[in-house]
Amino acid sequence: MTEQIKKIDQEIKEESSRGGKYLTFTLGQEEYGVEILRVREIIGLITITEIPKMPDYVKGIINLRGKVSPVIDLRLKFSMDPEEYTDRTCIILVETDKNNTTVLMGMVVDSVSEVMQLATEEIENTPDVGGVDTDYIMGIAKKESRVILLLDIDEVMNSDELAGLERVV
Repeated sequence: MTEQIKKIDQEIKEESSRGGKYLTFTLGQEEYGVEILRVREIIGLITITEIPKMPDYVKGIINLRGKVSPVIDLRLKFSMDPEEYTDRTCIILVETDKNNTTVLMGMVVDSVSEVMQLATEEIENTPDVGGVDTDYIMGIAKKESRVILLLDIDEVMNSDELAGLERVV
């Protein structure tokens, strides 16, 4: 019984901690958000050095002020149609942490929208969509008439993918 109480208590803490500031960005017609505390920097597109034998969504690595970071194209990671990069396309550098592996990773997105404050009551749990893995979505925010998918940046890449990226850099 006490294990069940601990589990419920943990779920309540997780839900109540989802409110806060999020950086929102677009991929196609959809809007996404990531916790602002995980964002290290937003940069325009720079030269990305390709690495052979990587999955198509891994665009390569960048050297930013002497720090080498892997870069993924979030459109391709999410199995969306590729689009040509525009002057609005940018790279969001985020810090991921999974199984004691911390990686500074760049995500190519169509455009950055804004930093948005979200209250806990504006965020709903991710609905069950029958057998589809949605662990990478920490919740769905409803703000005015907008729907924003909030990403759990630690779940966007699985442990094996992160370990592979860490070996590259």
